[in-house]
Order: sequence, then structure tokens, then C-alpha cells
Amino acid sequence: MRVDLFDFDLPDNNIALRPASPRDHARFLIVRPEGEPLLEDRNVFDLPSFLQPGDALVFNDTKVIPAQLEGVRFREGAEEIAVSCTLHMRVGASRWKAFAKPGKRIKVGDRIRFGETGEGAACLLGVLDATVAEKGEAGEIDLAFDLSGPDLDQAIATVGHIPLPPYIAAKRPEDEKDSTDYQTIYAREEGAVAAPTAGLHFTPDLFARLDAAGIERHFVTLHVGAGTFLPVKADDTADHKMHHEIGHVSAGTAAGLNAVRARGNRIVCVGTTSLRLIESAARDDGHITAWSGATDIFITPGYRFKAVDMLMTNFHLPKSTLFMLVSAFAGFETMHAAYAHAIETGYRFYSYGDSSLLFRKDR
Repeated sequence: MRVDLFDFDLPDNNIALRPASPRDHARFLIVRPEGEPLLEDRNVFDLPSFLQPGDALVFNDTKVIPAQLEGVRFREGAEEIAVSCTLHMRVGASRWKAFAKPGKRIKVGDRIRFGETGEGAACLLGVLDATVAEKGEAGEIDLAFDLSGPDLDQAIATVGHIPLPPYIAAKRPEDEKDSTDYQTIYAREEGAVAAPTAGLHFTPDLFARLDAAGIERHFVTLHVGAGTFLPVKADDTADHKMHHEIGHVSAGTAAGLNAVRARGNRIVCVGTTSLRLIESAARDDGHITAWSGATDIFITPGYRFKAVDMLMTNFHLPKSTLFMLVSAFAGFETMHAAYAHAIETGYRFYSYGDSSLLFRKDR
């Protein structure tokens, strides 16, 4: 399909720079592919009223790490330049893939020092050194750090900071509130460089009300990469290449979700990351298997969903792979109508924005 079919105009004042407070008081657009009402305005705390006892919510328990690194590039015979790197996927004990700016001025073999760069700085005092081992397209590089394993993790935590999405970072600097605001209350598996933002709306109170309503909770892990923010530069969806993300579905979670399906209840994914992982782990007959590895699943209209019945998700960027995914799930025309309604009525978009609950379009 043509990528421009997924474009729409979004005013700047619809972009959220801070989350709702409390989190579960965000607005909540209910989107049905057919029937009345097609669109319904509610709040996230109303979620239990749209679910049935025995339904299951699937959460992504990945935890955002301080993956934004600022440093200086060193090369013999060349001037030092400031470099900003966003780690997006670990590929070894001492190696990470990263998006670098300015990417065109970085070459294989360059040394980059992150953190304190003043005279006499030492690694234990806030310095982390790396060599550019490989260079790909669109500013992507492979960084081979001088540290590895837990030592590297600790150094990244020391010199790095939370990588706010570019549409927020362009409007305000990161601050102390972001360290908690940009993390779900159930985050536990470190490795993401972007939050699974649909999950940011959940609170202990909402969890308690879901428990009282007989709604199951299951957890998967997909380490969200910075590639989620990359624009689709191809003119046709068939020519777009997705970045890999590392995920895991345990045998226990797979068995629990298969039991949900077997008794006729629904699987409700919280976020597109959970959905992409469950669909990666599902067979064509809908049976979910234990699964671990890298997924680059790209869901566009025409995709046949195998296991997921409902999707809770925030509002996404124009011409993004995520808007293509929701269009595949609830229907192309339905989602365009939903987004037009959301913009007109002041819904807040993107990571800190409002949410929606999508019912899957009949096959």
C-alpha cells in the first residue's frame, strides 16, 4: 500500500508533553469497527467495564534504560565533534547497535568518549569509551564498548539518560519526573530504550479493580527499540524494512493465554509491542507457543490476526508503522475516522498522550 494513505494532519497542540495525572484519568476512545456507537469517549479507568470475567490483559514488562548517550568523537587527524547516540539493541556483552547524530561524520574505527570528557576524567568517574565497529544506513552504528556485561550496564546507567521520544525532546528537556513518568508501574526486565506507552496508563488502583472484575494479567517482554520512532521513508509499505526487537514469551504465559482462548474469552494486548510479540509467537491456527528471539514483524492492512482480540494503544504518528498496524486491526477507514474525531475533540497524542481501545475487525 502507498505510505501516504496513512498520512494525516496533527496540530502541535495535540501532542502531549506530560502524562495525565492520575495516569488512569487519561481520555479513552473506544473504537468499534461496526455497530453503534462506532466511537465512544471514556476514560482509562473505565477499562474494566469493557471486559468480561476471564478475559486476559497482556502487558509488556520491559524496563526503559538510560540509553541516550552524549559524547565526543575522536579520530586521528580530525577535529573532535559532539556526538549523540541512542542505543537500541544489544548484540553482545560489550556491543550495542545505536543511532548516531551526526551519523554522516562518523566512520568505522572512530573512538567515542561518553560522559565526562574533561582532562583527567577516568571511567569510574563517569566516562565510557567505545569504538565504532560497524556502520549501517540511516545513522545506525555498532558500538564496541571498552567494558562488558554488568560493568557496561553500570556505566551506561551512570553516563546515560532516559531517551525521551524526539517529538517531546524537541519541545522540552528531560527532567526528574520523566524517570518515573516514562516507566510502567510493572516494568522489571531492563533493556528497552522506549517505553511501551499504552502501559503508562495503569495504576495500582486500576489493577485492583481489574482483579475484582476477574480479569487475568499476563506478561511478555519485548525490548522496544529506537526504531519505533523512525519515519517510513519508502513510498510503498512493501519497501519498508523494520528494525528487529528482542522479545520473550514464556511457556507459562503461552499456556495461560491458550487456556483463555480455549474457554472462549478474549486476549487483550496492552500496546502494539505486546500485540506484535503475541502475533510473532502464534501459529496460523491461533495457538500461542513459547517464543524467544528477534522479531521484525510488520503488520499492515490485509494481515490476518491469529490470536489477539482487542488492543489498547495510544495515538500514533502519521505515516508510522504503528498507525498502519492499528489500521490493519480495526479497519483502515475506521481508524482514519477515529483519528479525525480524536484530533477534533482534543485527544492528546503520542507517548504521554491519551489512549484507545480497539475491537478487532471481523475477518
